[in-house]
Amino acid sequence: MHGSRIVAVGHYQPAKVLTNADLAGVVDTSDEWIRSRVGIRTRHVAGPEEPVDELAAHAAGKALAAAGLTPDAIDLVLVATSTAIDRSPNMAARVSARLGIPSPSAMDLNVVCAGFTHALATADHTLRAGAATRALVIGADKMSQVTDWTDRTTCVLTGDGAGAAVVEACGPGEEPGIGAVLWGSVPEMGNAVRIEGTPPRFAQEGQSVYRWATTQLPPLARAACEKAGLTPADLAGVVLHQANLRIIEPLAERIGAVNAVVARDVVDSGNTSAASIPMALSKLVERGELSSGDPVLLFGFGGNLSYAGQVVRCP
Repeated sequence: MHGSRIVAVGHYQPAKVLTNADLAGVVDTSDEWIRSRVGIRTRHVAGPEEPVDELAAHAAGKALAAAGLTPDAIDLVLVATSTAIDRSPNMAARVSARLGIPSPSAMDLNVVCAGFTHALATADHTLRAGAATRALVIGADKMSQVTDWTDRTTCVLTGDGAGAAVVEACGPGEEPGIGAVLWGSVPEMGNAVRIEGTPPRFAQEGQSVYRWATTQLPPLARAACEKAGLTPADLAGVVLHQANLRIIEPLAERIGAVNAVVARDVVDSGNTSAASIPMALSKLVERGELSSGDPVLLFGFGGNLSYAGQVVRCP
């Protein structure tokens, strides 16, 4: 029961970039309208030949390479996604097969936009219990396949991508690198964010989500810091779910993380659901904006009106 830590991260996005000008040619919108309301400039969109497990495997492969590990070092694979069209095999099994991971425990978690932070906590708990030694935790979503491209209120938001973390158990005397999770949900407001129907389509009550996120989440995020024995001023980084710049910026300010780098990957990537947090974290690490050992608050929120947050130490 010594805890766990993130040893490496990686991310992947499809090559195709969809700009606001591109969308203005499809629906009644404009670059100014999109930027002023959600802060997004571009998003990456996967083609029909790029399934979710392929995005996830690319990100996971990069994380493994960064950790200097081969696939046989992994015994737990967790994939957070809400855009798996097929029921079985699940995404974790498909990713394991793509990477050649032998006989892992392989599970999917569907907590939509809070999926990665839920999966990270689940991996941490599993490693603490001694049921696994090293995990791949992946957030991957292909939101383009559940987007109504005729609805200008939602099609401007979504993008595709994946992010991954290699998590390993700490040994005796090693400082844990993943803090205790604070998680929960508001089931009675679950319909505020939906992916449902045949074919499934993403829809949301934007104003309800905005009010809930900007008013109810700041004290929860501060409580996640308290669980880690830190104050928000101690944080070197804040990586919130990349839903909307108009949610991210006021939420980060109200948390009180005055010394932290705040991830704003939504500007270039759009809302990638479960992929947004690991992808944004990986980019901050890759660009050198965060250093090894830095305390970073990860906080996912959204679909189901679920939330989960923890303070982690940068790999």
